[in-house]
Amino acid sequence: MKYLAILGRLEKISLAELEAQFSDVERKKAGLATFLSTEKPDIKRFGGVLKFCEEIPGGFNELVEFLTEMPEGKITLGVSNFKRGANLRKTRVEAMKLKRILSKNGRSVRVLENKEVILSTATSHHNQLAEKKNHVEIVLTDFGNYSLIGVQNITEYAKRDQARPARDAKVGMLPPKLAQILINLCGPLEKNARVLDPFCGTGVVLQEALLHGFVPYGTDLNPRMVEYSLRNLKWFGSEVTKKTFRGVSGELIEKATVEKGDATNFKWNGKIDAVATEIFLGQPMSKPPVQIKLKEEKQRCGAILVGFLKNLSGQISSGAPVVVAVPAWLRENGEYSRLNLVDEIRELGYNVVSFRNSSQGDLLYFREGQIVAREIIVLRKK
Repeated sequence: MKYLAILGRLEKISLAELEAQFSDVERKKAGLATFLSTEKPDIKRFGGVLKFCEEIPGGFNELVEFLTEMPEGKITLGVSNFKRGANLRKTRVEAMKLKRILSKNGRSVRVLENKEVILSTATSHHNQLAEKKNHVEIVLTDFGNYSLIGVQNITEYAKRDQARPARDAKVGMLPPKLAQILINLCGPLEKNARVLDPFCGTGVVLQEALLHGFVPYGTDLNPRMVEYSLRNLKWFGSEVTKKTFRGVSGELIEKATVEKGDATNFKWNGKIDAVATEIFLGQPMSKPPVQIKLKEEKQRCGAILVGFLKNLSGQISSGAPVVVAVPAWLRENGEYSRLNLVDEIRELGYNVVSFRNSSQGDLLYFREGQIVAREIIVLRKK
């Protein structure tokens, strides 16, 4: 089946995330990519995708047929228009055209009023256009028509991030969306795969691994972070029991492991199927560092990364994925200065994974003006 992804703000990272999981990913235009999958993609598992849509094969007549065959009852219809030359007037005309045709076919239709040519994620989510019976969003493109099957659940993301009982802004707050991206960049993993985060902090990657159906294994040098991860996993388990977060097995939570350990010399127990982590990002900063400070931070963080990868190399199997977020620092010219350790990493026994739609330089996760960004490095053990 052919699907359409409406991508997030950092499009190149979103494309890499899709490529790691699906076949024939093709960027069609800014913010849009198509791909093939034998299974319907689950929006809850993708941090870089705003919406997933399924192709409606054929043209306009098939689109009308798709809508008229919806279950009995009033239809709530939203339209997003990605066609060349689309504007608000044309988008509203398209929506009202569909409404008139459906009305002639005896269907009652409520059309959501467009404020932009593309319905926002919030509008699609709050109107349950991918979940509620007879609520539908049609996505119009120059290469076909699509129906919404999944929209990013911004309410659930906020709860997974902000309602966690143990948080510490001083060690950095890994966004759940980024944690999902790191896990997905590992590529397809077997059900119940064991995913290691050796710098687990407050346990965001561990939590998201559970949502993916994987067994989380976390370690951290700081005993307070181990305690925080355990507290957050306990909270997450209670929310799963309440069914706040659906689709998570209680058995997986029971298998979760969190231990104190230095990632540069720790001996992890059992088989590790994949590694997804964010290393130490250095000192928090409110402005770009002076050159001498930048050099110190690079040396410190680089030594931790190299020491960790050297220690890990002998403990994972050939082909095992290792996805690492490392720091990059904003400079006065608006560019980011990176660790630039890819060649050294190769010498430690890893291949750097490349993507068709994204280069290594594209894999930078940041907010506008953020001083310390994250560069994502995707590796495979040789």
